[in-house]
Amino acid sequence: MPKTFEELMQYLDNLGIEVSTIRHAPVFTVAEAQDLRGQVAGAHTKNLFLKDKKDNFFLVTVDEEAEVDLKSIHTKIGAASRVSFGKPEKLLEYLGLVPGAVSLFGAINDTQHQVKVVLDESLMEHDVINAHPLTNEATTSIGRDDLVTFLEATGHPPLILKIDGSTPN
Repeated sequence: MPKTFEELMQYLDNLGIEVSTIRHAPVFTVAEAQDLRGQVAGAHTKNLFLKDKKDNFFLVTVDEEAEVDLKSIHTKIGAASRVSFGKPEKLLEYLGLVPGAVSLFGAINDTQHQVKVVLDESLMEHDVINAHPLTNEATTSIGRDDLVTFLEATGHPPLILKIDGSTPN
């Protein structure tokens, strides 16, 4: 059984990690989430659940404005081939998540370590990072270093790489 929101919050508390969470109407896309801006400070994430031809799975998290080149990302993240989006069934099986609620916090459910977590280095320049807490009906703010602590505690030490292909202003 995937962890609940309450179990995630207890896990974070047990690690000594303080977070803040705002509840809101369900959001399924970055565009819908952007309508909530002003309520939640910090970087907001876009998450890609990807797989290669050898069934290696990756959760790539970037800033919501980042541009990701799916034709070349495999060369950056160590995939065995070009990648495609992972099927919703595998997303649920491995991360306990459904499309629209994909989040780094899903690492808590991947007890078999089937998914490699990749964070964009420009996202990690922010002090506070926001993600869905296993549901798209809330947004949780976590400190950058606390996020890494959480991921390491779940057995998912993140790869921090330059993923965003957009050019700086």
